[in-house]
Amino acid sequence: MSDALSTLKPAQGSAKRRKRIGRGRGSGHGKTSCRGQKGYGARSGVSARPGFEGGQMPLYRRLPKRGFRNRSRQEYTVINIRDLERWGEAVVSLELLGAKGLLGDARARGVKLLGEGDPTRAYKVTVHCASGGAKTKIEKAGGEVTLVAR
Repeated sequence: MSDALSTLKPAQGSAKRRKRIGRGRGSGHGKTSCRGQKGYGARSGVSARPGFEGGQMPLYRRLPKRGFRNRSRQEYTVINIRDLERWGEAVVSLELLGAKGLLGDARARGVKLLGEGDPTRAYKVTVHCASGGAKTKIEKAGGEVTLVAR
């Protein structure tokens, strides 16, 4: 058994020898150690910044930019009143939504209740954020909306 293990070799052409640089002229990688003659890349401690293309206009500057991206924007997972109707639960909490597998990464992002649909009964809803219309509809139907901080 040990005979077979000691004779194992990688498949033909799959294992490549590493390039040993700076080991003399006979190695083919001596003298300048594959860095060429002079210039930025021949110096020690070389590492071009991300996006640097050797002086060519970098891609992030060549592409057109449009609009505005608000970095402090709050992202929410949206739940509508019609969804509450479909689930048939009178008390809707974040734990219940998580147990049903409806949140995904929403705990990190937050859950927002929107007012699409009409409630047919009183709901007690606990979410991170709710629109004014959704809050009014739920309270008009005799329910309550509780907001929790993230």
